[in-house]
Amino acid sequence: MDQSLILASASPRRRELIGYMGIPFEIITADAEEMKEGTPEALVMENARRKAQAVARNYAGRIVLGADTIVYLNDRVLGKPRDEKEACEMLSMLSGAWHTVYTGVCVMKDEYLDVRCDASRVLFVKLDEKTIAHYVKTGEPMDKAGAYALQGRGGMFVERIDGSYSNVIGLPMALTRDMLLKAGIENL
Repeated sequence: MDQSLILASASPRRRELIGYMGIPFEIITADAEEMKEGTPEALVMENARRKAQAVARNYAGRIVLGADTIVYLNDRVLGKPRDEKEACEMLSMLSGAWHTVYTGVCVMKDEYLDVRCDASRVLFVKLDEKTIAHYVKTGEPMDKAGAYALQGRGGMFVERIDGSYSNVIGLPMALTRDMLLKAGIENL
């Protein structure tokens, strides 16, 4: 039986971060209805579980990892922007402010289930409208929670991070490593 990890995510960022761990993995995604209401921690953990479970039900005996990331500011979830206007609005809200990035991680194999959450606080520099408009025109913000990519051009807007850098990108690597070790992945 194949013992490689299944990553239940189409995110290129998560694919890259798991790749750094040096373990064999494949990507298999399935549609899972996402929860929309609740605390940030509950949202990301439940959505990560739903993603992993949607894949795991078809791959008995395999370790499946699901994840979900949101940006949270002033009691509001900032998901992926629907259009350029919404991306500009999100970046204006983040400008000069602290926000929190939450990532839920779920590792499951048959009856084994481990679901956890990591949170990182991020401080943005003050951005003017011209800078925001120029960044949005690059297209980078359009498929990112909170409308920015820390590992891309958006990284130049981040003044400070309290917590896991990789969590802000979409997968807290230290937490994920611990979860994979407990699930039976070796050589991490």
